[in-house]
Amino acid sequence: MSQLSLFDAEDLYEFPKDLLEYRENFLNREEADLLRNKLLDTAIWEQRTQKMYDKVVLTPRLTGWYGDSKYSDSEENKKPTNPWTPELFSLKQRIEKEFDCQFNGVLLNLYRDQNDSVAWHRDKESRYGKRPVIASISLGQTRNFDFRKKDHHSSKYCLPLPHGSLLIMKGDLQENWEHRIAKSTIRMKERINMTFRLIKS
Repeated sequence: MSQLSLFDAEDLYEFPKDLLEYRENFLNREEADLLRNKLLDTAIWEQRTQKMYDKVVLTPRLTGWYGDSKYSDSEENKKPTNPWTPELFSLKQRIEKEFDCQFNGVLLNLYRDQNDSVAWHRDKESRYGKRPVIASISLGQTRNFDFRKKDHHSSKYCLPLPHGSLLIMKGDLQENWEHRIAKSTIRMKERINMTFRLIKS
């Protein structure tokens, strides 16, 4: 399987770059350091379970959901929502203002080391709508964010997401493309990922 840098390769199997916006240094180093340390120390983290091949297993990462009180982080999860912290709410407003979008929740993911991951998937819950805008900020360890076309798995495209970077997924991306964070054979430190989302009533 070939692996290409998303923004450097010439042949991207017609990857539609208009479905992504990327800012490598959306947060400066000081902002990113402060927010990472704050979330590591104070965020409410938990390890969920998921069903795979008729077995219930622990998800290989920790998560936390913050946002407007009436929305949960998934259609299956009915647990109370953690209220916005000042830092997360301020960041939400900053992204909304700069990119003309709207969010009412943020899913935090903590990848503790190289063994934590998220499998190939699309963010396709009906309550996100047909063309959801999802803003993803990365803190800490750089991890590769992989894309592959839903109906064409022979090529895989990789975008490293460093400390303080912002990636916005939009348009038909969730309809036609899958994404993941793979496990690594190289030793990794903690990485926090924040995905801001709009859940429709």
